Amino acid sequence: MSVTAPKGFRASGVAAGLKSGGSDVALVVNDGPDATAAGVFTSNRVKAAPVLWSQQVLRAGVVRAVVLNSGGANACTGPGGFQDTHATAEYVAAMLGGMGAADVAVCSTGLIGERLPMDKLLPGVAAAARALNKKGGPAAAEAIMTTDTRPKTTAIQHQGWSVGGMAKGAGMLAPGMATMLCVLTTDAVAGPDALDAALRAATRVSFDRVDSDGCMSTNDTVLLLASGASGIEPTDDELAEAVTRACQDLAQQLLSDAEGATKEVAIEVTGAASEDDAVEVGRSVARNNLVKTALFGNDPNWGRILAAVGTTGPRSSRTRSTSRSTGCGCARVVPRPRTGPVWTCPGGA
Repeated sequence: MSVTAPKGFRASGVAAGLKSGGSDVALVVNDGPDATAAGVFTSNRVKAAPVLWSQQVLRAGVVRAVVLNSGGANACTGPGGFQDTHATAEYVAAMLGGMGAADVAVCSTGLIGERLPMDKLLPGVAAAARALNKKGGPAAAEAIMTTDTRPKTTAIQHQGWSVGGMAKGAGMLAPGMATMLCVLTTDAVAGPDALDAALRAATRVSFDRVDSDGCMSTNDTVLLLASGASGIEPTDDELAEAVTRACQDLAQQLLSDAEGATKEVAIEVTGAASEDDAVEVGRSVARNNLVKTALFGNDPNWGRILAAVGTTGPRSSRTRSTSRSTGCGCARVVPRPRTGPVWTCPGGA
């Protein structure tokens, strides 16, 4: 499982003292022969220094290493915070050799507004570099946890090649994307454009559809790295399907570990004129506080769902909605397995 499942990757996770307990620095290295990559980042206009740096790195479509830390977001830290990110990338490149700072993506998660303690971070990076190994994926996944109660990892096997991944995120879960850090790896042969298309298609139907608290982060990052070590070049559809499966698995794990969550609910919207309209309706229901209280109290109040649908731009058919037992006809709330009682609003098209 995790980022070291595909061939050509090593990873590690170590404790550097950035947070009160546990590991907090992770390193993922692509040993090639290829080093193509793609990334998707937060749509929040307030972007953390690591996001700005990694966006710059991804312009070349090449990433040879990713360094991640928990215990500090390095967001809203001004020019000094960006300099810290640059210095971290330079240090990783120097420790690993054979690459420059422009080949290193940087991800941070934790408290917003404080500079990272570089006197702890850089020794942690050195320790992570020494600890790199082909079975280090689980350790890396643990090192990026903040309020998560468990690591999130995945591995999707295909015919001769695979996709692996790790993610963190428990609070600020809202589209798009859900607040998170995610690193995906594959040993397939794929160029930057193919990776970008597959990643964007995957995040659109996974991380961009997760909503827990309606809050969007400054640090959201999803990276996809390809080593080409399998020697197999899948079709665009095969690559997109495997990456989507990995993202959907991780998105479900994020939702299951959301802060304070007592229910897992899938909102299905049918009969919309377009996918965008359906997403707007679904998000309105998911973010409605009265719907949330009904879910929490196990009170199947379909009127609250209908009211939430009615606040959106897309038009719904009054005749169609009143012909259903719930009165909504366009939205169906479906419980997912979870400890504790859940309820469902039957109906829909």
